[in-house]
Amino acid sequence: MKKIIVLLCFFIGVASFAQKTEYETKTNIQYYNAVTNKSDSYINERCVLDIYYPKNAKNFATIIWFHGGGLTGGSKEIPEALKNKGFAVIGVNYRLAPKVKAAKAIEDAAAALAWAFNNITNYGGDTSQIFVSGHSAGGYLGLMIGLDKKWLQKEGIDANKIAGLIPFSGQCITHFQIRKENGIPDTQPTIDAFAPLYYVRADAPPLLLITGDRELEMLGRYEENTYMSRMMKLAGHKQTKLFELDGYGHGMTEPGFPLLVNEVNRIIKENKK
Repeated sequence: MKKIIVLLCFFIGVASFAQKTEYETKTNIQYYNAVTNKSDSYINERCVLDIYYPKNAKNFATIIWFHGGGLTGGSKEIPEALKNKGFAVIGVNYRLAPKVKAAKAIEDAAAALAWAFNNITNYGGDTSQIFVSGHSAGGYLGLMIGLDKKWLQKEGIDANKIAGLIPFSGQCITHFQIRKENGIPDTQPTIDAFAPLYYVRADAPPLLLITGDRELEMLGRYEENTYMSRMMKLAGHKQTKLFELDGYGHGMTEPGFPLLVNEVNRIIKENKK
C-alpha cells in the first residue's frame, strides 16, 4: 500500500509539473501599420510594445501597462509584480514631449490598445478581458482613452469593450505637460478636452482609482482622483472605487500592484457568472 501511495504522489507531482504555466516575452513589436511607420521616423523608432504572455494557456486576460514619466520621459516595462499571474502583460512605449505635442501620446496609447484588441487572440488571449493600467502619465493615458471614446473610435474600437480601468496616480484634470504647452502653470487647475474629468459617464468600464497618501502625493493628485470618483458616481457609474495608499507617495506602484491583480481577478470572476 505504501508503494502505491508513493507512486501516486510521484505521478501527481509529475502531472503538476507538466501543467505548470510557461511564459514567453516578445519585444519591440510595432503597433502602427507599416505605412505609418515608414512615414514617420519617430513613430517607427518609439511606437513599439513588449508582450509577456502564458504560452500554454488559452482565453487569458491581458493588462496593458503604460509607463509614467510626465509624458516627457520613461520607457516600456513589464512589471515583475504582474508576472506569473496567469495573464498577459503588454508594456507600451509612446511618443514623448517636447519632440511631439503631448497629445500624440494619447493617440499612441489608443493605437497600442487597438493592437491588443486586434492581435491578442493570436497569442491565446481573450478580447473580452483586456484591462488598461499604468502609473502617473500612464494612468492619465489610460483614463483618456477609456473615457473619451473618440481616441479608440479612430482605431475602430469601442472603449466600452475595455474590461476595466485601473490607473495608478493618474492625472484627472488636464495633464500638466499639456498645460505647460499652452502657457498654463502647474498649479493652475484646468479641466478641458484633455482632462479625463471632462468625460465622466455612466456607461464607462469599471474604474479603480489608486493613489498614494494625500499628504505625500504630488500636486493634489489624491484630490483629483477623489473628485473623479465622486463625479463618476454622480454621473451614474456603478463600478467606481478609490484606494488611498497610506504612507506612500507618488511612487506607489509596488503596494498598488496587488490591488490591480485583485481587481482583474474580481472582474474576470464577475463576468463568468
